[in-house]
Amino acid sequence: MSHEVHGLGNFYATPAGLVTARLLRDRLHGLWPSLAGQAVLGLGYASPFLRVWRAEAGRCVAMVPTHLPRWRWPRSAASCTAVAEEDCLPFPDLMFDRILLVHGLETADNARRMLREAWRVLKDDGRMIVVVPNRLGLWAHTERTPFGHGQPYSGSQIEGLLRRQMFQVERRAAALFVPPFQTRLLLRGAGAWERLGGRLFPRFAGVMLLEAVKDFGALVPAGAVPAPGRRVVVAEGV
Repeated sequence: MSHEVHGLGNFYATPAGLVTARLLRDRLHGLWPSLAGQAVLGLGYASPFLRVWRAEAGRCVAMVPTHLPRWRWPRSAASCTAVAEEDCLPFPDLMFDRILLVHGLETADNARRMLREAWRVLKDDGRMIVVVPNRLGLWAHTERTPFGHGQPYSGSQIEGLLRRQMFQVERRAAALFVPPFQTRLLLRGAGAWERLGGRLFPRFAGVMLLEAVKDFGALVPAGAVPAPGRRVVVAEGV
């Protein structure tokens, strides 16, 4: 795995990383403004964003895949971080109300199995937000940020992947319209870039955010057809 992926924490400690985390937190909070009392799982590198809901959530866990560096989160309280294989999560079925998957799919050894595990531990009425680098955006093409490493996605690619793993996408959003450069001028104007970018060039956001739910219709075997109805002939009375 690349040094930049291993340096996720270092990136989010820089001025550019702090601005990136703030912009993504604002977008995530807009999608899920309140998760009071709910069980929340962060998959991948989610700790910079879980703080949005930690104070109100009933349970908030950061699950770190083994190929990423281990760290302690939060630093000022009892640790809420676990480490495990991405395709073998140490949680029972139907445990979490919400899952945030960020810095996960693009670096996963097996994205399909990672999503199947997320499906398993998500409650039947639960929801998941997937954050992935946008293939059309500048962030996927610079190695100075974590989003420039691993597998970027187009909209159709990530939706197809989710659909094949029995998720149905219900909402789509985008973030990081600011160019991925670390100049002070750009960082000071990051809020304006976010406001204008969604209207002027929505397809070129740095990341895509997709909110998905379990698709129980996908459990029906492909090609299955309903059993033919039985015709009943009733003779008229004499």
